[in-house]
Amino acid sequence: MMKIRAKSALLTTGWAKNVDICLTKAGKIERISPQAGPMEPADHHADLILPAPVNLHSHAFQRAMSGLTEAKGPDPKDSFWTWRRLMYKFLDQLTPDQMEAIAALAFMEMAEAGFGSVAEFHYFHHAQGGVAYDRLSEMADRIAAAAQATGLGLTLLPVFYQYGGCDQRPLVGGQRRFGNDFDQFAKLYQEAEATVLSGPDDWTIGVAPHSLRAVDPEGLKRAVQLAGDKPLHMHLAEQVPEVEELVAHRKARPVEWLLANHDVKPNWCLIHCTQMTSDETVGLANTGAVAGLCPITEGSLGDGIFNGVAFAQAGGQIGVGSDSDIQISLWEELKQLEYSQRLRDRSRAAYATTEKSTGRFLFDAVVAGGAQAAQRAAGGLEAGAEADLIALDTDNECICGREGDVILDSLIFSGRGQGCITDVWSAGRPIVKQGRHIARDAIVDRYKAVMKQLDH
Repeated sequence: MMKIRAKSALLTTGWAKNVDICLTKAGKIERISPQAGPMEPADHHADLILPAPVNLHSHAFQRAMSGLTEAKGPDPKDSFWTWRRLMYKFLDQLTPDQMEAIAALAFMEMAEAGFGSVAEFHYFHHAQGGVAYDRLSEMADRIAAAAQATGLGLTLLPVFYQYGGCDQRPLVGGQRRFGNDFDQFAKLYQEAEATVLSGPDDWTIGVAPHSLRAVDPEGLKRAVQLAGDKPLHMHLAEQVPEVEELVAHRKARPVEWLLANHDVKPNWCLIHCTQMTSDETVGLANTGAVAGLCPITEGSLGDGIFNGVAFAQAGGQIGVGSDSDIQISLWEELKQLEYSQRLRDRSRAAYATTEKSTGRFLFDAVVAGGAQAAQRAAGGLEAGAEADLIALDTDNECICGREGDVILDSLIFSGRGQGCITDVWSAGRPIVKQGRHIARDAIVDRYKAVMKQLDH
């Protein structure tokens, strides 16, 4: 059993001072109790312990594209769709070894940013030209290998991808590396599930029909059946052209169509949802599903602004993810989410309530929502939960010895929160020490070697 002694900790019951957090060998929190006497030994001492949230949406391979899509293309009105064409061109060259190295770097950076696990929305399945590997789950297995190498918790989400749009046009170019008919996808899923079951006990698997554009109604129905009660994640209502395409082909907006045709449940996580009406916002909130928000990527791609305040007021659940991995930062995702609401509404403290500050509300929300979306028993610091923990130094220019909710406000809004993280544990595994991932040098060296091989 490992004992962490903290001067302060954010428990599911609220802030607590001078506590001992005892972990089992299996990586669970066994108990949290008042600090024992000064002569009682502890394995680790920390100023502050927070629960480490789930990064609920990532495309790890896109980490290698960070910084490569900021120049004007041939289209005078650059958009998400021109970015996507560049992404397809880039990925068409990646090998399994390169994919694994890139994913390892992304997962390492997630750990250093304070994420305890990741829900990897994995749609990069096949070799160049869409040729299937001898083992269909080859690329999914490489995602698992990267998680194993970094120690990060994993919810693997193999993506079902059929078409290039609602008109069921065939996949072309780089897209062909994503595509499967349902029977092939089901076999790929079974192989990936075996890989996950052979990994650490805290790993799990779900199903990810890519979007209403890329999966037809029958395909979505079969994907929902395959998922059962497991996590089911899907992109939804991200871009205006997507909304227009759905209206043209299915006579309904994306959220409207989904709510009318499926029993959306709490095991669902709908990603982005930046194009919703007021009625759709309340309707989605009422399902109990999680809205998976990626504010940095949504800002980068010009997606739009999530109806965050209205969704929260309707009781909706949220989590955050790093999506394109252009910048992997827990605190910056939360800041961008809050500031987007302020800019749209010309307000301040948009998410704050009479009981909680802005930072506290957001942090509590993404800890709970991320755990729900990933089906990970890590929704806060309490006995029986996975020991996904962040240790932070408070004697610095960011926190300055502050207490309570203002600590979270300082971490999120000062722009200095990343430097306060000293240690991170994922299911009790120590993966960050003194602010650095324990395998940082080897992971970075391998990534740099891969980047020299790629045409970018």
